[in-house]
Amino acid sequence: MNSSQLCKTKIYPPKLDPKSKNEIRIIAPSRSMSLLSEETSNHAKKTLEEMGFKITFSKNINENNEFNSSSVKSRIEDINEAFRDENVKAILTTIGGYNCNQLLRYIDYKAIESNPKIFCGYSDITVLQNAIYTKTGLVTYSGPHFSTFGCHLRMEKTIEWFKRCFIDSTAIEVIPSDVHSDDEWYLDQEKRNFIPNGGYWTINSENAVGTILGGNITCFNSLMGSEYRPQFVPKTILFLEDDVNTSPEEFDRNLQTLILQPDFSNVTGIVIGRFQNKSNIIEETLIKIVSSKSELQHLPIVANVDFGHTLSMITFPIGGMAKIEVTSKSANIIITEH
Repeated sequence: MNSSQLCKTKIYPPKLDPKSKNEIRIIAPSRSMSLLSEETSNHAKKTLEEMGFKITFSKNINENNEFNSSSVKSRIEDINEAFRDENVKAILTTIGGYNCNQLLRYIDYKAIESNPKIFCGYSDITVLQNAIYTKTGLVTYSGPHFSTFGCHLRMEKTIEWFKRCFIDSTAIEVIPSDVHSDDEWYLDQEKRNFIPNGGYWTINSENAVGTILGGNITCFNSLMGSEYRPQFVPKTILFLEDDVNTSPEEFDRNLQTLILQPDFSNVTGIVIGRFQNKSNIIEETLIKIVSSKSELQHLPIVANVDFGHTLSMITFPIGGMAKIEVTSKSANIIITEH
């Protein structure tokens, strides 16, 4: 039996206590932190410190090669050291990229299982989050990178969701933000384009309760056929997002890849993050994609949710629990265990 089919005992990492100045270690398992401007890095560090945390950086975080990343050896050293360090209470990734899957065979999963702690990021980090959950049972988190906190304006909701997921234990109702942005804020912090949020797109009037899996759909699909892909256990809810490089055709293909998995019948609901403008995926486009797939006709599907490559951004637990309630006119998303 493939190890991705073996269910590990689920582990929720301890919550953070800002009053104790908990240490958050910043690592770069994908692209290098040297790609960030000094101003962005300093503002991100200041923002997290003002939230009550002590911020430290891994040894090899600024190493940079021809792929705007660092060696497998350096990235593995930083990941394993962060999990083994008993002073570190949470690990936050710097930024996304393309090559996290290079690391999967070298991670010290036994150390992670013995030292459970918060691990957060998104995009390419999806690979690590789902692999760690599969191999250890540790619930990981799709949420802001370290670099995300370098954004100056309209960060209130992103910070609120981050705090609620990592400090509080109560259920989180995901209420749409008033506005969102899909701009290159890191190039000009003052010249921003904030777009009124039109709310959720709802498809199929059904309810579902289940275990959250997913993240970036392209990165998640790169785990298919490997021992690192988590099993779709009965009552799985997929949280999926994609980036600016996607298109209607590409998203359709990635969604079909998920449907073709032998355990897809265990999926009971899908939550889709906000698409970037350049993807050209609007509500009508998504409805056409979904309606072409008979396997999705009975599933509640909510889209245009605040996660992915736009801001604001929720934090949600991979391996945690959620409840979704969808009607033709409205939807309710509650993260019940995180």
